[in-house]
Amino acid sequence: MTPDEAREALTALRGEVAKVVVGHDAAVTGLVIALLSRRHVLLEGVPGVAKTLLVRAVAAACSLENRRVQFTPDLMPGDVTGSLVYDAGTAGFDFRPGPVFTNLLLADEINRTPPKTQASLLEAMEEFQVSVDGTPRPLPDPFVVAATQNPVEYEGTYPLPEAQLDRFLVKLVLDLPARDDEIAVLERHAGGFDPRDLSMVRPVAGAEHLTTARAAVGAVAARPEVLAYVVDVCRATRSSPSVALGASPRGATALLVAARAWAWLSGRDYVTPDDVKAWALPVLRHRLALRPEAELEGVTADGVVTGVLDSVAVPR
Repeated sequence: MTPDEAREALTALRGEVAKVVVGHDAAVTGLVIALLSRRHVLLEGVPGVAKTLLVRAVAAACSLENRRVQFTPDLMPGDVTGSLVYDAGTAGFDFRPGPVFTNLLLADEINRTPPKTQASLLEAMEEFQVSVDGTPRPLPDPFVVAATQNPVEYEGTYPLPEAQLDRFLVKLVLDLPARDDEIAVLERHAGGFDPRDLSMVRPVAGAEHLTTARAAVGAVAARPEVLAYVVDVCRATRSSPSVALGASPRGATALLVAARAWAWLSGRDYVTPDDVKAWALPVLRHRLALRPEAELEGVTADGVVTGVLDSVAVPR
């Protein structure tokens, strides 16, 4: 398979997902970039904007196994990673894999479970393995976590710590649909659309497409000037007076990863400053911790990143 064939398949994926999800093309692209990079996605939006449906549709179009875990206050780490179960026949303990052993894990409302259970995903997200009783067990390839959270409900939630937020490649904000898009959604439901039935979504890509695409993305070149631009953008977030904690070096690496994947999807074998600017908001918004006084004044992480992009000199 050639890289061009892989790109064509992943581009066609948008059209398949659009059969069931209206108006979230940017989020679909973000999920594709995460799959290309073997990184993870945080989806934020109010209830009812099709976050879960979006992930399921992408998995169907990519021929990937998809499992969903509803995170609740009583969820235990073993409910996610798996646990040892006593087998009376062998008088021993057998490992029973948890839902994390899949290609695309939907961690629904991840901020509704306590930090202990949230932390059960850290090893899986960083090292693509799970250790139970001291034995590491590799996860399937690809493995991507798509976690959702609700931005308006705070009662009964446990905000994700910065260390875990930093492991998500991008944070994608799913806004309420435009009027025309919302009408299109109602027209589909009036015509008998069932969001539980994804049979209309054709599998247009597979693991082999992702493998070929990853190799091609790894060959995308970035000039020293572009690398310096990525670093300057991230360093500028650290010196902003509104920010208590700016983007880490991992954030700079993530920004480069996303820019390279986007450059390849756009048909280029090199990264431009515009690629960096295009993905700076999704990559950096969740990595900034604002000062309390700045939040009281209405400053947002998106506003800080936008200001940084306006102030940092762009290489020619």
